[in-house]
Amino acid sequence: MSDNSPLTLRRLAELLGAVLDGDGELVIAGISTLQDAGEGQLSFLANSQYRKYLKSTAASAVLLKAEDAEGYQGNALIVADPYLAYARLSHLFDPKPRRASGVHPSAVVAEDAQVDPKAYVGPGVVIDTGACIGAGATIEAQCFVGARSRIGAGSWLAPRVTVYHDVTIGERAVIQSGAVLGSEGFGFANDKGVWQKIAQIGGVKVGDDVEIGANTTIDRGALTPTTLGNGVKLDNQIQIAHNVHIGDHTAIAACVGISGSTRIGKHCMIAGGVGMVGHIEICDNVFISGMTMVTRSVTEPGAYSSGTVIQPAADWRKNAARFRQLDALFKRVQQLEKQLSAVTSDHQASSED
Repeated sequence: MSDNSPLTLRRLAELLGAVLDGDGELVIAGISTLQDAGEGQLSFLANSQYRKYLKSTAASAVLLKAEDAEGYQGNALIVADPYLAYARLSHLFDPKPRRASGVHPSAVVAEDAQVDPKAYVGPGVVIDTGACIGAGATIEAQCFVGARSRIGAGSWLAPRVTVYHDVTIGERAVIQSGAVLGSEGFGFANDKGVWQKIAQIGGVKVGDDVEIGANTTIDRGALTPTTLGNGVKLDNQIQIAHNVHIGDHTAIAACVGISGSTRIGKHCMIAGGVGMVGHIEICDNVFISGMTMVTRSVTEPGAYSSGTVIQPAADWRKNAARFRQLDALFKRVQQLEKQLSAVTSDHQASSED
């Protein structure tokens, strides 16, 4: 909101384009779950399994679909997607500090670096030579922004983010603590058993509205930049190797490892713990379930999985032992099929005689 006037239910309805059912002058001071909400708080019903809490909730108002609002006696904002509505309103109640513009006296800023007057640079930050910080950007304490790197307008770097040299970050990025952008890719050439390092001279290019989780690492390209498209969302502790390309609005959950030169399309969803070999392509609109090992390119949209489901350890050991026997079993079946084919041919020949 552009002013400090109370957040009434009517104002929230106008913001969301919701149908107001109840007291429009009711002031909302917070947001919580159906189970935990109290007086003055707004809640939401996005999952049918929580409908049982609707009658007993102490929330002053609830975000509801039209079908769930029937028979509900309390104040309601009726929307098509309560979870999306909650997501939009959540920012109004976010207690994250809002920094005033300026450079903290303990920050070290190179003489030729450009820091917009409307940006904030916090304590202990280092801005290296030729770097550029855009208007409204926030660089929290002890961040490092390397030579010639650019942080776009409105972006927020949490404390202790490391941005190496020649990294470009777009507008409104959110980068959590411990993230490293532009670290050297894992590139070596083998010389008679001795590994010779390959200089990683590409950078990293990050689009607008990208979010990068805590302790996620994005390696710089060997020759050309590692790239993340607009709207990409990365969870915590993800490893993205050199020259990977991730398309617009793809979301990747925690602990995913993506090997070098892999290309992932737009609007993909990669669940936690997925591993990808290098030099493959994933097309647009692909969902890959948790702990899947991707060893080849995916050329058709859809959902993909690998691995086995959880089961009792004793059963898993038996199945694992049988898995090791599959090759031998396959060869035996092949041999039996050949024998059966020969017997069938002899029988047909005898019948014709």
